[in-house]
Amino acid sequence: MESTRLEAFNQERRLLFGIAYRMTGSVVDSEDLLQEAFLRWQNAPDEEITSPQAYLSTIVTRLAIDYLRSAKVRREVYIGPWLPEPLLTSEALSPFDSYEQQESISNAFLVLLESLSPVERAVFLLREVFDYEYREIAAIVNKSEANCRQLFKRARQRVTERQARYEVSEEEQQELAVQFATACTTGDLHGLINLLAEDIVIYTDGGGVVQAARNPIHGPDKVARFLLGIINKTPEVFTIRFTSLNGQPGLIAYLEGHPLTTITLDIQDGRLQNVYLVANPDKLVALPDEPPGEPALSIRVNP
Repeated sequence: MESTRLEAFNQERRLLFGIAYRMTGSVVDSEDLLQEAFLRWQNAPDEEITSPQAYLSTIVTRLAIDYLRSAKVRREVYIGPWLPEPLLTSEALSPFDSYEQQESISNAFLVLLESLSPVERAVFLLREVFDYEYREIAAIVNKSEANCRQLFKRARQRVTERQARYEVSEEEQQELAVQFATACTTGDLHGLINLLAEDIVIYTDGGGVVQAARNPIHGPDKVARFLLGIINKTPEVFTIRFTSLNGQPGLIAYLEGHPLTTITLDIQDGRLQNVYLVANPDKLVALPDEPPGEPALSIRVNP
């Protein structure tokens, strides 16, 4: 029986992690929720299970709702902008994932979801991203179908009013990421400014653990100077590798082989619209150390 339960859980694991991460914005906490869900799954009586997917998604969603309720106070007193934990998506996303599924792990989308209540967030994600029926959602969140329809309508309106959707080719994303990294690491202020949209915003998450901007920084000149200032204050040798973070072009800076900072780029109309920089070490623990082989870039600042 244990092996059968384990097999069934593993078959649903990708879905369960997808729900948990979109709900919490945390890789580490999502894994914790899945561990707790697995323990409950193992001990669940057979007569309570009509569908492994339905049962497991209910457990994970309810655990995530409880997590968000307990995290509310921590988010309110968080020092500086709160950003989701960077999620490596180089292999996590497949061509079979819908645009909504890919878009729903972006930093911009996850930050927008912070405006929703935990139950609204669950209803919205289950319906919009995972295409659950209202009767299924009602059973998961313990609400009526009519109530779930209202919650979804209100949540969708709130999110879509503030959401800009642009599809950018993978080639354009890679090219801009390389240009961005090159301009930053060579100190090319003018070249960097030319890559930035007029209403560019950079969000930096240090969580009060490491130094970071306490508020978002707006405008090409201020953003460019801020980025170059960060590099000039880093006197050690570090390496940069290009990757995909949260379904968008990203860079990971490594110091002595360990993740130091991540940068995720939001590209719209051929320019960088938003830059998300995560330096809080607590949010980098789920990232692997630098892989072997030649890095994309190796920089020594102020040698």
